[in-house]
Amino acid sequence: MKKILIPFMLLFVLILSACNSESTEKENDSASTDKKPETITYESENGPIEVPAHPKRVVVLQSFAGNVMALDVNLVGVDSWSKMNPRFQKELDGVEEVSDESLEKIIELDPDLIIGLSNTKNIDKLNEIAPTVTYTYGKVDYLTQHVEIGKLLNKEKEAQGWVDDFKQRAAKAGKDIKAKIGEDTTVSVIENFDKQLYVFGDNWGRGTEILYQEMKLKMPEKVKEMALKDGYYALSLEVLPEFAGDYMVFSKNKDTDNSFQETDTYKNIPAVKNNQVMEVNAKEFYFNDPLTLDFQLDYFIKHFLGN
Repeated sequence: MKKILIPFMLLFVLILSACNSESTEKENDSASTDKKPETITYESENGPIEVPAHPKRVVVLQSFAGNVMALDVNLVGVDSWSKMNPRFQKELDGVEEVSDESLEKIIELDPDLIIGLSNTKNIDKLNEIAPTVTYTYGKVDYLTQHVEIGKLLNKEKEAQGWVDDFKQRAAKAGKDIKAKIGEDTTVSVIENFDKQLYVFGDNWGRGTEILYQEMKLKMPEKVKEMALKDGYYALSLEVLPEFAGDYMVFSKNKDTDNSFQETDTYKNIPAVKNNQVMEVNAKEFYFNDPLTLDFQLDYFIKHFLGN
């Protein structure tokens, strides 16, 4: 009886071992299938480029730091303009200031992705450090640009979700504002930079995208004529009244000489006399990334509607 039982038990053990082995192989195959890819192919302006599927150490050389922060991706280096933005100070604490010429510093930061504009210098050398993706400013509209950053960072869904929500909020605010100030009321955006006055079109930051593109507020005819195509127009104080809207947004840099505000020419502008000038911090208002756009939208709602 024992001689019969031993072979039977041995056969049972062999069958059980085979089943366990097959189960382990299936689990390993499943784990291999579920494993997230380490890289993705992004279709950049300059052709397909292999980038990290989940970048951990990103360097932004121009413009797009706020887009990256809005998508909760870690930054290790950013441009000087972003570092100067008081609204970014907390998020960028400990993040290095870099440029397209500070190659040694960028190497030390060990980035896995570099983002910049199409006029970035040393592209070939930067590509040797990490995959480098550049964009031509204004080639796509500012919201499409954020979606593109989302694609690059493998977060397109999150980027598109923010865009859809933002457009709804801005459109509603625009309707409410026009209902209060009038359909034909004009708004202009000016700035004094390096001893030169500028007026802006509808795509040059400073809140212009919100005011003109999303809220559909009107710009003065002179602004439309001179600044809409290029995005900005340099002008003298003497002709500023011709470009001033019923409301003015003054993107003000406190480090610049703003003594023109003490002149009769400025003081006699109707928007100034009617207390319809909104002075904003230029260093906060330069940009058109999601963090800045949300801030600008809340500012306009508060100052136009008193909410």
